[in-house]
Amino acid sequence: MYRISLIVLLLTVAGCGPSTDPTRGPVSEDEPLRVVATTSMIADVVRVVGGPTVDVTGLMGPGIDPHLYKASEGDVARMSNADIVFYNGLHLEGKMVEIFAQMAERGKDVHAVTEGIAPGKYRESELFAGNYDPHVWFDLSLWQDVTRYVGDRLADRDSVHAAQYRRRAAAYADTIAALHTWTAAKMDGIDPSLRVLITSHDAFGYFGRAYGVEVRGLQGISTASEAGTADVQELAEFVADRRIPSMFVESSISPRGIEAVRAAVRDKGFDVQIGGTLYGDALGPAGSGADTYLGMMRANIATITAGLQHGN
Repeated sequence: MYRISLIVLLLTVAGCGPSTDPTRGPVSEDEPLRVVATTSMIADVVRVVGGPTVDVTGLMGPGIDPHLYKASEGDVARMSNADIVFYNGLHLEGKMVEIFAQMAERGKDVHAVTEGIAPGKYRESELFAGNYDPHVWFDLSLWQDVTRYVGDRLADRDSVHAAQYRRRAAAYADTIAALHTWTAAKMDGIDPSLRVLITSHDAFGYFGRAYGVEVRGLQGISTASEAGTADVQELAEFVADRRIPSMFVESSISPRGIEAVRAAVRDKGFDVQIGGTLYGDALGPAGSGADTYLGMMRANIATITAGLQHGN
C-alpha cells in the first residue's frame, strides 16, 4: 500500500496529467519526441521506427527479468516526463501494472504494444485462465504487428513526422518478415524428432507455435514462482525418455534450475548437454551481436539449431 501511495504521489508531483499539446512533435532534432519503453525489445523497435526525431529511454537493460522488475522512483519520474510510454502488456511487467493504470487515468500517452496484435493471435496460458502468454516477440510475424502499431502511435503523437514513422515501420516490418521466413526454413531443416526446446521458463511458446517446435519450460510463463523438486524430476524424466540432446539456459534467469534438471537426467542414465544461452526476456549487452531485436533472434536461432543437432 505504501508503494502504491508513493507512486501516486510521484505521478502527481511530476505533473502526469493531460499534455497541454497532445500533438506536440519535435521542434528540431535537438528536441526529439521523448519516449520511454520498458523492455529492451520494445526500446529497440521504437528507436528503429522513431529515427532521429525520437529520444528513447529503456528502463530494463540486458539480462533484466521483466516479470520481477520493480520500478524505481527515477523510473516513475522518467515515464511521467515522457511524451509517450510503451510497455509490453499481457502482465509481462507484472509489478508495474498499477503504475501504467495510474498514468492512463491521468491522461498520459501510455500504450501496451500487444494492443497492436489481434487477440485471436494470443497464446493462452495453461496455468492462468483468462490471461495470455506475453512473450509475443518470439513469433516474428507478431512483432511485425507490433512494429506497425508503434509507428501508428508515434504518428498520432507527432503529426509533423507521421509519414516518416509509418514509412520506417513498414520497411522494418518487411525486414522482420524476411527473418520470419528464414527462421521457418532453419527450423524445417531440423529433424522433427529433434525439434524439442527445453528452456529455463516457458518464454518460447510463440516460437514453438510459429515454427513447429515442441517447447518445455522448467518454470511457467512467469518467473515469479520458482520451480520445485517435482517440476525438476518431471522435466528430467521427459528429457531422459525422449533422449533430448540439449537444454538451454536463459540470459535473464539463473542457470541453477536447468543445471538441476541436467543432474537429475544424469541420475537416470542419460547425459543431456547445455546447448548454450538463449536471450529470452531481454536483449544482449552492447557488442554481443544480440543487442538488437534482429540480432537477438538470429543469435537464438544459431544457438538452437546447433544445440538441437548436437551429436547428430
